[in-house]
Amino acid sequence: MTLHQRDHSPKQAAHWQDRVDLAAAFRWAARLNLHEAVANHFSVAVGNSKTEFLINPNQAHFSRIKASDLLLLDASDPDTLNRADAPDPTAWGLHSAIHRHCPQARVALHVHSTYSTVLSTLEDPRLPPIDQNCAMFFNRYAIDPEYGGLALDSEAERCCQHLSDPSKWVLIMGQHGILVTGDTVAEAFNRLFYFERAAETYIKALWTGQKLRVMTDEVASATAQAIENYPGQAEQHFAELRAILDLEAPDYAT
Repeated sequence: MTLHQRDHSPKQAAHWQDRVDLAAAFRWAARLNLHEAVANHFSVAVGNSKTEFLINPNQAHFSRIKASDLLLLDASDPDTLNRADAPDPTAWGLHSAIHRHCPQARVALHVHSTYSTVLSTLEDPRLPPIDQNCAMFFNRYAIDPEYGGLALDSEAERCCQHLSDPSKWVLIMGQHGILVTGDTVAEAFNRLFYFERAAETYIKALWTGQKLRVMTDEVASATAQAIENYPGQAEQHFAELRAILDLEAPDYAT
């Protein structure tokens, strides 16, 4: 029996690969300092109901989360916050809304990572295509400039409106952080990694005080499409990250 083939309850076993992948994403988010204390939250939709999803337990540090720790919730269940193991209310508010209204966003990763959050605080929070990583997201992000408090009720619903366009992978949440989506955990985590790198490049370029060189729309658009079509990059990136965890912290997959 291999590391990823242990015995688990029928409920867990049904979505075990998603559990392992999401646990790996939590561990690497912590290693890369993309997390914030015991806040922030990741989810992945599972099952045939179209509203069931896995999410991190309340107040659990990303660096300790295991596959078996993840909560299985139903976005249409009004009694979720009354559960003994209820999720963080803001995690429930944001992710239940996403999994009700945005079926294309099978995976949703929300963080307050440093450079993306700095970007979200700017009067103009757009990410201009000043390098290849920035160009990767050309016309592929949305901006919500209307921060109104914690991601509950109307705040969460408004975020979903910005993500209704399936061509938008990232939501820059004004004065808050970012939400990155994808069809698989590998795809979403790869986008999270590169968006934070792109934001870091842009913020540090602004620090120089010099005039920035920005690609033309034509070059940026072609670059973004070429990266989107690049075969297997996200999957191989994530496979390598999991291979490192298998050697250094194999308990993530238990």
